[in-house]
Amino acid sequence: MGKIILEVKDLKTKYVTRFHEDVYAVDSVSLTLEEGKSLGIAGESGCGKSTLALSLMGYYFPPLHYISGSILIDGVDVTSMKPDDVRKKILGTEISYIPQAAMNALNPTQKIIDFLWDVVHTHNKSMSRSEVREMAKERFQALGLPTEVLDKYAVELSGGMKQRTVIAVSTILNPKVLIADEPSSALDVTSQKMVIKMIRELMDKGYIKSMIFITHELPLLYNVTDDIMVMYAGQIVEIGNAREIVFYPKHPYAKGLMESIIVPESGIKSKKLTAIPGAPPNLKHPPEGCRFAERCCYAKPECRIIKPNMIKAASGRYYRCLMKEDELKEAYGYGE
Repeated sequence: MGKIILEVKDLKTKYVTRFHEDVYAVDSVSLTLEEGKSLGIAGESGCGKSTLALSLMGYYFPPLHYISGSILIDGVDVTSMKPDDVRKKILGTEISYIPQAAMNALNPTQKIIDFLWDVVHTHNKSMSRSEVREMAKERFQALGLPTEVLDKYAVELSGGMKQRTVIAVSTILNPKVLIADEPSSALDVTSQKMVIKMIRELMDKGYIKSMIFITHELPLLYNVTDDIMVMYAGQIVEIGNAREIVFYPKHPYAKGLMESIIVPESGIKSKKLTAIPGAPPNLKHPPEGCRFAERCCYAKPECRIIKPNMIKAASGRYYRCLMKEDELKEAYGYGE
């Protein structure tokens, strides 16, 4: 086992609506991320992926609120730090974020170099503008971006160029953990491949130590990450090796995700597509038992009453279900 960069224990966060209602978007999430490893987070819209990403940075703004749990980055618990200290000492250097709408993340009134200067100067006031420019040139060249981009405004860049520029800006301070929140969702296939290749090269070159890659597409994570965590209704329902979860998912929801997506991988591309019935539960009033029970074709009466805990499978991964491994094998018709 390698050095643990990120360790999250029983994290709970919520949104508070203007009617003072609590929406429990992240509920009792625990995970670890080792140096040099990448973790994928998958799940349908509204499952809590992006909220978890924002929560992991420890920088809370209403309507998002921290409830309980710990977030240790290289041994430092960011939940116990003041917001200003998190911004100056954690964000950008220890953990960085590529937002879901990355193409809209750049300031339209600033040239890229000025935007970069603000980012770097916040963390290192001893650096001059010429030093920041040289550092930016080196990083842009390493990622295949023309240095002329530094003196342009965001409006002068194409969509793919904006996306790659945001990635360069987000990693300019060599963060230990990079969170990429659906960085390729708004791009064409060619640009998607280029962006994913860039992010992988960041790790290969040592610019970032570890990565969390968020998407709703399980097959994409199989080609990008080492491990996969599947979320549903604010909770982890399965976490483990990427290949095992893509080809042999244990939790019924993870299985449903795979069966509802067209996958070009050998061995599963010929399977018939099926849809997951129903809709996710209202997180203002989470169900008493399993949160997936109302949509699960394998659910039993007790599933609507008893809250399932995470079970450790023989392979070492974990899944949240009342069904044992032998029951799953019989129900699904496959083993690992």
